[in-house]
Amino acid sequence: MQTYPITVAGLKRELPICKVTDDLYIGAFICFGDAELTVACARELLKLVPAGSYDYLFTAEAKSIPLIHEMARQSGASKYFIARKVPKAYMPDPIYVEDQSITTAGSQRLYLGRDDAELIRGKRVLLMDDVISTGGSLLAMEALVEKAGGTVAGRVAALAEGDAQNRTDIRYLAPLPVFNADGTVKK
Repeated sequence: MQTYPITVAGLKRELPICKVTDDLYIGAFICFGDAELTVACARELLKLVPAGSYDYLFTAEAKSIPLIHEMARQSGASKYFIARKVPKAYMPDPIYVEDQSITTAGSQRLYLGRDDAELIRGKRVLLMDDVISTGGSLLAMEALVEKAGGTVAGRVAALAEGDAQNRTDIRYLAPLPVFNADGTVKK
């Protein structure tokens, strides 16, 4: 398997290059099981935003869960929120929005329990993700926070993939290109 070397949060990793479509391949950034990377990325992500500029951290499941947990632990936050891909039995009267992600075929929904939505109402919420690419998941998280009555206080990610690195509304640790089938960087 072809890989792409990257340095993020001071750590070097080799990202496997994976097929999304015949014309698009991505470098798979996976924190699951990499405690060193998770801790380092969380530390550096917290440096991107002033501590008093948000009330809560918010992400969408699943790959960013270790990062948000570690960010909460390092910052001393007692609560963070995860938009779920399916409603769970413990989520009372969930609210939802539609989501379109580069790594998920078709559209999906992101859910938040009404109890969590009540906690977000009137609060400043920092959105975080492991990788921002097309921005579909980010838009869905923004819509969910707004539907809950919260305000988006900022957007951070470990990596900005492809054209996302040109966005001025996000802060990120490192850029990540997208690839052609032969492993070369897509121009």
